[in-house]
Amino acid sequence: MESVTKIIVVDDDVNTRSLYADAFRAVNFNVREGQDGLDGLKMVNEDIPNVIVTGIIMPRMDGFAFVEELKKNIATAHIPVIFISHLGREEDEKRAKELGVKAFLVRDMTSPRDMIERVNNLLTSKEYILALDPFGFDASKFADDFKLNPDFVCPEEKAGGRVVLKLRKRDGDNKHFDAEITCA
Repeated sequence: MESVTKIIVVDDDVNTRSLYADAFRAVNFNVREGQDGLDGLKMVNEDIPNVIVTGIIMPRMDGFAFVEELKKNIATAHIPVIFISHLGREEDEKRAKELGVKAFLVRDMTSPRDMIERVNNLLTSKEYILALDPFGFDASKFADDFKLNPDFVCPEEKAGGRVVLKLRKRDGDNKHFDAEITCA
């Protein structure tokens, strides 16, 4: 039995939401639509999707609050999220990255075909996030070499987060990765 990709598209702009939702349906994705973050949370809790595509500025719950709520729940924290921005503001893109949003796309510059390609890339990428153990073998040396808190606690601007190691598998190579130190 073939697995069906489940996507939730959340945006209060019905034209934007329909544009991408219809494109996903055209390639046989299972699509649910919501008009704001509260709708999105309800849908995610009913049936966990493979990917969420959401707007930022919405009534009741905006995209940032929506992602923050997803990150609080271990069952939903791993779901890849793509932001669709109408404005493309740099400060929104920065905040999205800090929240772990996988892509920040500007609506008028992202065709439905581009969106489908982005989602397919997310679904097939091999990325791993590993926790760093302060009591691990070389943990103190690692923290010292990279000027990190020895308990692997994120800096104040990302209070409450933990320093993690993000690994991305290199194409066609099962033993080599690109690595990034980040906060989660």
